Amino acid sequence: MSEPGPAAPRVRPQVLAHRGASFDHAEHTLGAYLAALDDGAEGLECDVRLTADGHLVCVHDRDLRRIASNRGIVSTMELAELAELDVAAWKHPWADLDDERPDRDEQLDTVLTLRKLCEVVADYDRRVEIAIETKHPTRYGGLVERRVVDLLDDFGWTHAGSPARVMSFSYTALQRVERMAPDLRLVMLVEHARTWPMLSRVVGRDWILGPGIAELREHPRFAERLRRSGHDLHVWTVNTAEDLALCQELGVRAVISDRPGHVLGLLAAQGSGDGHADAGPVGSVH
Repeated sequence: MSEPGPAAPRVRPQVLAHRGASFDHAEHTLGAYLAALDDGAEGLECDVRLTADGHLVCVHDRDLRRIASNRGIVSTMELAELAELDVAAWKHPWADLDDERPDRDEQLDTVLTLRKLCEVVADYDRRVEIAIETKHPTRYGGLVERRVVDLLDDFGWTHAGSPARVMSFSYTALQRVERMAPDLRLVMLVEHARTWPMLSRVVGRDWILGPGIAELREHPRFAERLRRSGHDLHVWTVNTAEDLALCQELGVRAVISDRPGHVLGLLAAQGSGDGHADAGPVGSVH
């Protein structure tokens, strides 16, 4: 009886920080993103919303109750108002009682603009990619995508090979971006397996698919359909060894994690020769 052949090498996915290193740091703050970069994150993920005076800010929820104990709605507030809020204290509410904790740098704990985050990416001493999710529904509709594309154009990031990609659960939002910047990589986020039959008819041929890890775990047939779809997969939110292993089995090209340092450590422990090419952007359809 012949010996079984060697196992196929696992695909080594790119690791992006979900709202920064948000497991340990307040999400979407400059502090969280700098920590993620220190951990070796290869990309940064953010959600963006438009303020009343036209600034793109990195905030997930439509209001500020969860992160700032404030009932204000992001789209009705100006940037100056948002800049006065502490959006980090909620993460470690007892920090002031810890005498050994380093003093906080308030510049790292305020609402972050997308422009500032892009400046961090542009100025970093290695290639870092950025995945920008536009949130819908919003009172500003397609203006959000217009402002995102305009900002990326300011950085020269609307061309093929750009470090930027735009993501959304709204396929109409991605269609807008495609019309304005046809060379930008687009990620169709998929929240529920049951929506895939409809989405499969409208998703762009070159678009990336972004399912959640929970749906892949709970619906193996759905995971297999996505694997065989011909689209690259970028999966959120991958925080454990088990979830990372599933992603590698499915050939996932990028994982978005609250714990980028931990996931990178898991990948490093697997050793080299993992089939991942470090040169060039992740996201082309094969």
